[in-house]
Amino acid sequence: MTHDAVTSADHAAPAALIADGRAHLGIELGSTRIKAALVDDAGTVLATGSHAWENALVEDNWTYALEDAEAGLQACYADLAEAVRREHGTELTQLASIGISGMMHGYLALDAEGEQLVPFRTWRNTYTEDAASLLSSTLGLNIPLRWSVSHLLHAALGDEEHVDRLGAITTLAGWVHRRLTGRHALGVGDASGMFPIAADGSDYDADLLEKAQALPALSSRPWTLRDLLPEVLGAGEEAGELTEEGARLLDPSGTLRPGAVAAPPEGDAGTGMVATNAVGPRTGNVSAGTSAFAMVVLEGPLSGPREEIDLVTTPAGDPVAMIHTNNCTGDLDAWLGVFARFAELSGSPVPAEELYSTLFRAGAEGEADAGGVLSYNYLAGEHQTGVPSGRPLLVREQSARFTLENLMRAQLHGAFGALAVGMRALLVDEGVQLDVMHAHGGIFRTAGVAQQVLADSIDTPVAVGASAGEGGAWGMALLAAYARRRRHGDGDLSLADFLDQEVFAGADQSVLEPSPEGVAGYARWLEAYTAALPVERLAGETLG
Repeated sequence: MTHDAVTSADHAAPAALIADGRAHLGIELGSTRIKAALVDDAGTVLATGSHAWENALVEDNWTYALEDAEAGLQACYADLAEAVRREHGTELTQLASIGISGMMHGYLALDAEGEQLVPFRTWRNTYTEDAASLLSSTLGLNIPLRWSVSHLLHAALGDEEHVDRLGAITTLAGWVHRRLTGRHALGVGDASGMFPIAADGSDYDADLLEKAQALPALSSRPWTLRDLLPEVLGAGEEAGELTEEGARLLDPSGTLRPGAVAAPPEGDAGTGMVATNAVGPRTGNVSAGTSAFAMVVLEGPLSGPREEIDLVTTPAGDPVAMIHTNNCTGDLDAWLGVFARFAELSGSPVPAEELYSTLFRAGAEGEADAGGVLSYNYLAGEHQTGVPSGRPLLVREQSARFTLENLMRAQLHGAFGALAVGMRALLVDEGVQLDVMHAHGGIFRTAGVAQQVLADSIDTPVAVGASAGEGGAWGMALLAAYARRRRHGDGDLSLADFLDQEVFAGADQSVLEPSPEGVAGYARWLEAYTAALPVERLAGETLG
């Protein structure tokens, strides 16, 4: 089975399936693109759509305007509907199921009527340090800076005007789901980035809710923390249906009809796990984009709280260790933009896919330790390495071998640098067992290059499947299909079995083992990278 768009030889069957309203839609609001994937019951992609958008730094707050989110959803859906007409000769009028995914964490504050109170505060903001530290010490767990409860406490400690008027807080996926279905709910994976989840994965931890609520900054409010948080749902549970208002939001033309089963909205970490079939113990996945995170499904508890490691869950509620970094491909994309402009000026413009492939392959030819060239890709601060305010930085000694190959090798090393620091805490210090790491994201589209760098950086086999570039929209579509499947007779089918038996059975994937030379070279590079971090911190302090 392939996850690629169907060929013309398969035209009739997909057209009839779509026309009959039997297709499943997943939409993910990522950091730079909103993507849609339309699939059949087994996860075969029938059509895709997308829309580009960007965050903005407004008054020292990284944010996305919700008006842009709404317009982007409509543009993405329109692109998908046009692809259906073009590729299958039919209209998309009815869906069997729908699911929404988005960037995890952050703070989206609503009043009792669901109106936004303050600009959306994304995962990228790092000004919640005092609140996160207070929560961590109070709850006896590592509560990251970007978690929703950290943002809420930060606002409460600052006695911000909107706090007493709160009626709900949610994530970006939760906000869109609420607009489409009228229901204030989240999948357990996304909810685990708002507040810690109980050990059985069924709901928020009641004891920790009580401890957090007792904090003076929260205890005096006209609401309780539990009142604000969304309902928690596991994979396969119904989270409402697409309403008439929701259908019109997605498709202002009125062509799309309501009634689709809605899956619990999920975070991009959870959809990445689904898209790579990494939901069982000793498996993990890396999702690489503007930010990067690794998710490893645990067999048992860790030794104790660690600042480098977040404890979240799979969409089915199983415990997961997450290593999250604020930076990944942003600086790499900027460098490739420079090379693209040079090609234009030279009179020989190069298509983006070819440019990336050419330069990535040049990086593969670089020295294993990048010849002493260091790249810090910190467009934002990086908590994994203790950098509060990032500045992209290229550093080398005079004796470093500065070639195109080593420059690109350093860029690839740097994309995973902070992630490698966190993964050492998990795999080396904590001794967590990981058999294979599944990877997805655009950086892996050039076969074998970034995949090998990642394998060497964590000294673990890395698998990349046919869906590597499709990412979370496809994973969310699978969760939507699973919710529909559970509604119609397969109530006991686990998510892992659904993925193994229906989606990934016989799926093509490439697995690369870490190479001894690459592991040793990356270790040398990472040692220099960590030793020179004071230079990066100084750049953040001195450069405006």
